[in-house]
Amino acid sequence: MIIILRHDASEQDAQEILQKIDAAGLKPLHLPGVERTVIGALGDERVLESLHLENLPQVDLVKPVLSKYKLVSREIYAQDTVVQVGNTPVGSEQFTIMAGPCAIESEDQLLETARYVKQAGATVLRGGAFKPRTSPYSFQGLGVEGLKIMHNVGKETGLDTITELMDVNDLDDVARYISAIQIGARNMQNYTLLKAVGETKKPVLLKRGLSATIEELLLAAEYIVASGNPNVMICERGIRTFETATRNTLDLNAVAFIKERSHLPVIVDPSHGTGVRTLVSPMAKAAVACGADGVIIECHRSPKESVSDAAQALSPQDFHTLMQQLAPFVAASGRTLAEVAHAS
Repeated sequence: MIIILRHDASEQDAQEILQKIDAAGLKPLHLPGVERTVIGALGDERVLESLHLENLPQVDLVKPVLSKYKLVSREIYAQDTVVQVGNTPVGSEQFTIMAGPCAIESEDQLLETARYVKQAGATVLRGGAFKPRTSPYSFQGLGVEGLKIMHNVGKETGLDTITELMDVNDLDDVARYISAIQIGARNMQNYTLLKAVGETKKPVLLKRGLSATIEELLLAAEYIVASGNPNVMICERGIRTFETATRNTLDLNAVAFIKERSHLPVIVDPSHGTGVRTLVSPMAKAAVACGADGVIIECHRSPKESVSDAAQALSPQDFHTLMQQLAPFVAASGRTLAEVAHAS
Protein backbone atom coordinates (compact mmCIF):
# COMPACT_ATOMS: atom_id res chain seq x y z
CA MET A 1 0.00 0.00 0.00
CA ILE A 2 1.06 3.60 -0.50
CA ILE A 3 -0.02 6.49 1.67
CA ILE A 4 0.06 9.91 0.00
CA LEU A 5 0.29 12.77 2.48
CA ARG A 6 -1.30 16.18 2.08
CA HIS A 7 0.90 18.89 0.56
CA ASP A 8 1.08 20.66 3.93
CA ALA A 9 2.05 17.55 5.94
CA SER A 10 5.21 17.98 8.00
CA GLU A 11 8.18 15.68 8.46
CA GLN A 12 6.91 14.96 11.97
CA ASP A 13 3.57 13.83 10.49
CA ALA A 14 5.44 11.45 8.18
CA GLN A 15 7.53 10.04 11.02
CA GLU A 16 4.44 9.37 13.15
CA ILE A 17 2.86 7.34 10.34
CA LEU A 18 6.10 5.48 9.70
CA GLN A 19 6.22 4.54 13.38
CA LYS A 20 2.62 3.29 13.29
CA ILE A 21 3.42 1.08 10.30
CA ASP A 22 6.58 -0.26 11.91
CA ALA A 23 4.80 -0.95 15.22
CA ALA A 24 2.22 -3.02 13.33
CA GLY A 25 4.96 -5.33 12.07
CA LEU A 26 4.93 -3.96 8.53
CA LYS A 27 7.88 -2.58 6.57
CA PRO A 28 7.67 1.22 6.26
CA LEU A 29 9.15 3.15 3.33
CA HIS A 30 9.77 6.88 3.43
CA LEU A 31 9.60 8.42 -0.08
CA PRO A 32 9.71 12.21 0.17
CA GLY A 33 8.94 13.93 -3.13
CA VAL A 34 9.23 17.44 -4.50
CA GLU A 35 5.56 18.35 -3.98
CA ARG A 36 4.43 15.87 -1.34
CA THR A 37 5.55 12.86 0.67
CA VAL A 38 4.62 9.29 -0.16
CA ILE A 39 4.88 6.51 2.41
CA GLY A 40 4.95 2.85 1.51
CA ALA A 41 3.92 -0.09 3.69
CA LEU A 42 4.85 -3.67 2.80
CA GLY A 43 3.25 -6.68 4.43
CA ASP A 44 -0.19 -8.02 5.24
CA GLU A 45 -2.71 -5.56 3.80
CA ARG A 46 -5.32 -6.66 6.35
CA VAL A 47 -3.06 -5.37 9.13
CA LEU A 48 -2.56 -2.10 7.29
CA GLU A 49 -6.30 -1.67 6.78
CA SER A 50 -6.85 -2.13 10.51
CA LEU A 51 -4.74 0.98 11.16
CA HIS A 52 -7.29 3.18 9.29
CA LEU A 53 -4.59 5.60 8.20
CA GLU A 54 -7.00 7.20 5.75
CA ASN A 55 -8.71 8.81 8.76
CA LEU A 56 -5.62 10.79 9.76
CA PRO A 57 -5.93 14.50 8.86
CA GLN A 58 -2.46 14.62 7.26
CA VAL A 59 -3.26 11.71 4.87
CA ASP A 60 -4.67 12.57 1.44
CA LEU A 61 -4.99 9.09 -0.09
CA VAL A 62 -4.32 5.43 0.68
CA LYS A 63 -4.22 2.98 -2.23
CA PRO A 64 -2.90 -0.51 -2.93
CA VAL A 65 0.13 -1.24 -5.09
CA LEU A 66 -1.28 -3.62 -7.69
CA SER A 67 1.90 -4.97 -9.26
CA LYS A 68 3.56 -8.04 -7.73
CA TYR A 69 6.90 -6.21 -7.70
CA LYS A 70 6.34 -3.45 -5.17
CA LEU A 71 9.65 -1.74 -4.49
CA VAL A 72 10.86 -1.62 -8.09
CA SER A 73 7.50 -0.39 -9.40
CA ARG A 74 6.75 3.17 -10.45
CA GLU A 75 3.52 2.84 -8.49
CA ILE A 76 5.49 3.29 -5.30
CA TYR A 77 8.39 5.36 -6.62
CA ALA A 78 7.70 7.44 -9.73
CA GLN A 79 11.09 9.09 -10.14
CA ASP A 80 13.91 7.44 -12.08
CA THR A 81 16.52 5.84 -9.86
CA VAL A 82 20.13 6.79 -10.52
CA VAL A 83 22.61 4.10 -9.46
CA GLN A 84 26.09 5.34 -8.68
CA VAL A 85 28.68 2.86 -9.98
CA GLY A 86 31.85 4.36 -8.54
CA ASN A 87 32.07 7.71 -10.31
CA THR A 88 29.55 6.75 -13.01
CA PRO A 89 25.87 7.71 -12.53
CA VAL A 90 23.72 5.10 -14.30
CA GLY A 91 20.19 6.23 -15.11
CA SER A 92 20.98 9.93 -15.25
CA GLU A 93 21.01 12.26 -18.26
CA GLN A 94 24.27 10.61 -19.24
CA PHE A 95 24.23 7.48 -21.39
CA THR A 96 26.54 4.89 -19.83
CA ILE A 97 29.01 2.77 -21.77
CA MET A 98 30.31 -0.39 -20.12
CA ALA A 99 32.90 -2.26 -22.18
CA GLY A 100 35.69 -4.79 -21.96
CA PRO A 101 36.54 -8.42 -22.65
CA CYS A 102 34.28 -11.34 -21.87
CA ALA A 103 36.99 -12.89 -19.70
CA ILE A 104 40.01 -11.50 -17.88
CA GLU A 105 42.90 -13.47 -19.37
CA SER A 106 45.91 -11.52 -18.04
CA GLU A 107 46.76 -8.11 -16.65
CA ASP A 108 48.38 -7.09 -19.92
CA GLN A 109 45.29 -8.10 -21.93
CA LEU A 110 42.86 -6.29 -19.62
CA LEU A 111 44.97 -3.14 -19.30
CA GLU A 112 45.45 -2.77 -23.04
CA THR A 113 41.73 -3.27 -23.70
CA ALA A 114 40.80 -0.90 -20.86
CA ARG A 115 42.92 1.86 -22.35
CA TYR A 116 41.24 1.40 -25.72
CA VAL A 117 37.67 1.51 -24.39
CA LYS A 118 38.41 4.45 -22.11
CA GLN A 119 39.90 6.45 -24.98
CA ALA A 120 36.77 5.72 -27.03
CA GLY A 121 34.41 6.89 -24.24
CA ALA A 122 33.58 4.00 -21.89
CA THR A 123 33.47 4.76 -18.17
CA VAL A 124 32.91 1.25 -16.78
CA LEU A 125 35.24 -1.66 -17.50
CA ARG A 126 33.59 -5.08 -17.77
CA GLY A 127 35.41 -8.41 -17.57
CA GLY A 128 34.77 -11.84 -16.14
CA ALA A 129 36.90 -13.28 -13.33
CA PHE A 130 34.47 -16.17 -12.81
CA LYS A 131 33.04 -17.54 -16.05
CA PRO A 132 29.90 -19.73 -16.26
CA ARG A 133 30.57 -21.91 -19.31
CA THR A 134 28.32 -24.50 -20.90
CA SER A 135 31.24 -26.92 -21.27
CA PRO A 136 33.20 -27.92 -18.15
CA TYR A 137 36.33 -27.97 -20.31
CA SER A 138 36.12 -24.32 -21.36
CA PHE A 139 38.11 -21.54 -19.67
CA GLN A 140 36.46 -20.81 -16.32
CA GLY A 141 38.24 -17.57 -15.46
CA LEU A 142 41.11 -16.55 -13.18
CA GLY A 143 38.98 -16.26 -10.04
CA VAL A 144 40.24 -14.01 -7.26
CA GLU A 145 43.45 -13.32 -9.20
CA GLY A 146 41.25 -11.91 -11.96
CA LEU A 147 39.49 -9.64 -9.45
CA LYS A 148 42.83 -8.27 -8.29
CA ILE A 149 43.87 -7.65 -11.89
CA MET A 150 40.65 -5.76 -12.59
CA HIS A 151 41.03 -3.73 -9.41
CA ASN A 152 44.55 -2.70 -10.41
CA VAL A 153 43.57 -1.90 -13.99
CA GLY A 154 40.55 0.12 -12.86
CA LYS A 155 42.72 2.09 -10.47
CA GLU A 156 45.38 2.76 -13.13
CA THR A 157 42.94 3.84 -15.84
CA GLY A 158 40.36 5.61 -13.68
CA LEU A 159 37.59 3.32 -14.94
CA ASP A 160 34.87 1.92 -12.70
CA THR A 161 34.57 -1.87 -12.85
CA ILE A 162 31.94 -4.60 -13.05
CA THR A 163 32.25 -8.38 -12.97
CA GLU A 164 29.98 -11.38 -12.55
CA LEU A 165 29.36 -13.05 -9.20
CA MET A 166 28.42 -16.72 -9.42
CA ASP A 167 28.76 -17.99 -5.86
CA VAL A 168 27.86 -16.49 -2.47
CA ASN A 169 31.24 -17.67 -1.21
CA ASP A 170 32.96 -15.19 -3.54
CA LEU A 171 30.78 -12.21 -2.58
CA ASP A 172 33.23 -10.64 -0.12
CA ASP A 173 36.10 -10.78 -2.62
CA VAL A 174 34.02 -9.37 -5.47
CA ALA A 175 32.66 -6.58 -3.26
CA ARG A 176 36.17 -5.76 -2.05
CA TYR A 177 37.79 -5.38 -5.46
CA ILE A 178 35.03 -4.34 -7.89
CA SER A 179 32.74 -1.29 -8.25
CA ALA A 180 29.59 -3.22 -9.23
CA ILE A 181 28.37 -6.81 -9.17
CA GLN A 182 26.82 -8.53 -12.17
CA ILE A 183 24.31 -11.34 -11.69
CA GLY A 184 24.38 -13.39 -14.87
CA ALA A 185 21.46 -14.80 -16.82
CA ARG A 186 21.93 -18.29 -15.40
CA ASN A 187 21.65 -16.94 -11.84
CA MET A 188 18.73 -14.55 -12.29
CA GLN A 189 16.53 -16.82 -10.15
CA ASN A 190 19.23 -17.93 -7.72
CA TYR A 191 17.33 -16.41 -4.83
CA THR A 192 19.99 -17.18 -2.24
CA LEU A 193 22.49 -15.20 -4.31
CA LEU A 194 20.00 -12.36 -4.90
CA LYS A 195 19.33 -12.04 -1.18
CA ALA A 196 23.06 -12.05 -0.45
CA VAL A 197 23.83 -9.16 -2.83
CA GLY A 198 20.73 -7.46 -1.46
CA GLU A 199 22.36 -7.36 1.95
CA THR A 200 25.20 -5.27 0.51
CA LYS A 201 24.93 -1.72 -0.81
CA LYS A 202 27.07 -2.60 -3.81
CA PRO A 203 25.51 -1.69 -7.20
CA VAL A 204 24.08 -4.75 -8.95
CA LEU A 205 23.52 -5.36 -12.66
CA LEU A 206 20.84 -8.04 -12.92
CA LYS A 207 20.78 -9.84 -16.27
CA ARG A 208 17.59 -11.32 -17.65
CA GLY A 209 17.44 -15.11 -17.65
CA LEU A 210 17.57 -17.00 -20.94
CA SER A 211 13.86 -17.83 -20.80
CA ALA A 212 12.63 -15.36 -18.18
CA THR A 213 9.53 -13.24 -18.57
CA ILE A 214 9.70 -9.52 -17.81
CA GLU A 215 7.67 -10.05 -14.66
CA GLU A 216 10.09 -12.74 -13.45
CA LEU A 217 12.98 -10.37 -14.13
CA LEU A 218 11.39 -7.56 -12.13
CA LEU A 219 10.52 -9.93 -9.30
CA ALA A 220 14.17 -11.03 -9.22
CA ALA A 221 15.11 -7.36 -8.87
CA GLU A 222 12.52 -7.10 -6.10
CA TYR A 223 14.41 -9.78 -4.14
CA ILE A 224 17.53 -7.61 -4.15
CA VAL A 225 15.77 -4.37 -3.26
CA ALA A 226 13.60 -6.04 -0.59
CA SER A 227 16.77 -7.37 1.02
CA GLY A 228 17.99 -3.81 1.53
CA ASN A 229 19.90 -2.84 -1.62
CA PRO A 230 18.21 -0.20 -3.81
CA ASN A 231 21.17 0.05 -6.20
CA VAL A 232 19.90 -2.27 -8.92
CA MET A 233 20.24 -1.99 -12.70
CA ILE A 234 18.27 -4.24 -15.06
CA CYS A 235 20.03 -5.76 -18.07
CA GLU A 236 18.25 -6.94 -21.21
CA ARG A 237 20.63 -9.44 -22.83
CA GLY A 238 18.37 -11.39 -25.13
CA ILE A 239 16.20 -14.44 -24.60
CA ARG A 240 16.19 -17.90 -26.14
CA THR A 241 13.59 -18.31 -28.89
CA PHE A 242 13.10 -20.64 -31.83
CA GLU A 243 15.32 -18.38 -33.97
CA THR A 244 18.77 -19.80 -34.75
CA ALA A 245 20.26 -17.05 -36.94
CA THR A 246 21.46 -15.26 -33.81
CA ARG A 247 22.67 -16.48 -30.43
CA ASN A 248 19.64 -14.98 -28.68
CA THR A 249 16.74 -12.70 -29.56
CA LEU A 250 17.41 -9.23 -28.18
CA ASP A 251 14.07 -8.13 -26.73
CA LEU A 252 14.01 -4.35 -27.04
CA ASN A 253 10.28 -4.42 -26.27
CA ALA A 254 11.36 -5.24 -22.74
CA VAL A 255 13.41 -2.06 -22.43
CA ALA A 256 10.48 0.25 -23.18
CA PHE A 257 8.12 -1.84 -21.05
CA ILE A 258 10.44 -1.93 -18.03
CA LYS A 259 11.13 1.81 -18.26
CA GLU A 260 7.36 2.37 -18.20
CA ARG A 261 6.70 0.08 -15.23
CA SER A 262 9.87 0.40 -13.14
CA HIS A 263 12.07 3.24 -11.94
CA LEU A 264 15.27 1.17 -12.19
CA PRO A 265 17.90 1.93 -14.87
CA VAL A 266 18.02 -0.44 -17.87
CA ILE A 267 21.22 -1.51 -19.61
CA VAL A 268 21.20 -3.37 -22.94
CA ASP A 269 23.75 -6.06 -23.86
CA PRO A 270 23.84 -6.25 -27.68
CA SER A 271 26.84 -8.59 -27.57
CA HIS A 272 25.09 -11.51 -25.85
CA GLY A 273 21.77 -10.40 -27.31
CA THR A 274 22.94 -11.23 -30.82
CA GLY A 275 26.19 -13.18 -30.57
CA VAL A 276 27.14 -11.68 -33.94
CA ARG A 277 29.84 -9.00 -34.11
CA THR A 278 28.30 -7.11 -37.04
CA LEU A 279 24.94 -6.83 -35.25
CA VAL A 280 26.30 -5.25 -32.07
CA SER A 281 26.45 -1.74 -33.55
CA PRO A 282 22.89 -1.55 -34.96
CA MET A 283 21.41 -3.07 -31.82
CA ALA A 284 23.34 -0.63 -29.61
CA LYS A 285 21.86 2.25 -31.61
CA ALA A 286 18.40 0.72 -31.29
CA ALA A 287 18.95 0.43 -27.52
CA VAL A 288 19.46 4.19 -27.32
CA ALA A 289 16.35 4.82 -29.39
CA CYS A 290 14.06 2.69 -27.21
CA GLY A 291 15.09 4.39 -23.97
CA ALA A 292 17.94 2.34 -22.50
CA ASP A 293 20.20 4.06 -19.97
CA GLY A 294 23.36 2.44 -21.30
CA VAL A 295 24.93 -0.52 -23.05
CA ILE A 296 27.43 -3.18 -22.01
CA ILE A 297 29.63 -4.34 -24.87
CA GLU A 298 32.33 -6.96 -25.28
CA CYS A 299 35.59 -5.59 -26.64
CA HIS A 300 38.89 -7.48 -26.86
CA ARG A 301 42.28 -6.19 -27.94
CA SER A 302 42.44 -9.06 -30.44
CA PRO A 303 39.08 -10.87 -30.79
CA LYS A 304 40.56 -13.78 -32.74
CA GLU A 305 42.71 -14.58 -29.69
CA SER A 306 39.83 -14.32 -27.17
CA VAL A 307 39.35 -17.43 -25.03
CA SER A 308 35.62 -16.67 -24.67
CA ASP A 309 32.86 -15.34 -26.97
CA ALA A 310 35.23 -14.35 -29.79
CA ALA A 311 32.41 -14.23 -32.37
CA GLN A 312 30.70 -11.28 -30.66
CA ALA A 313 33.70 -9.33 -29.36
CA LEU A 314 34.54 -6.02 -31.04
CA SER A 315 38.09 -5.03 -31.86
CA PRO A 316 39.34 -1.69 -30.48
CA GLN A 317 38.82 -0.12 -33.92
CA ASP A 318 35.30 -1.55 -34.18
CA PHE A 319 34.51 -0.19 -30.72
CA HIS A 320 35.89 3.25 -31.57
CA THR A 321 33.76 3.33 -34.74
CA LEU A 322 30.69 2.28 -32.77
CA MET A 323 31.20 5.08 -30.26
CA GLN A 324 31.47 7.64 -33.07
CA GLN A 325 28.30 6.30 -34.69
CA LEU A 326 26.46 6.11 -31.38
CA ALA A 327 27.09 9.75 -30.40
CA PRO A 328 24.38 11.34 -32.62
CA PHE A 329 21.83 8.76 -31.46
CA VAL A 330 22.62 9.61 -27.83
CA ALA A 331 22.35 13.33 -28.59
CA ALA A 332 19.01 12.82 -30.37
CA SER A 333 17.68 11.01 -27.30
CA GLY A 334 18.40 14.10 -25.19
CA ARG A 335 21.35 12.56 -23.34
CA THR A 336 25.10 12.91 -23.33
CA LEU A 337 27.81 10.29 -23.24
CA ALA A 338 29.22 9.89 -19.75
CA GLU A 339 32.64 11.39 -19.20
CA VAL A 340 35.49 9.41 -17.72
CA ALA A 341 36.24 10.40 -14.13
CA HIS A 342 40.02 10.58 -13.97
CA ALA A 343 41.77 8.99 -11.03
CA SER A 344 43.18 11.48 -8.58
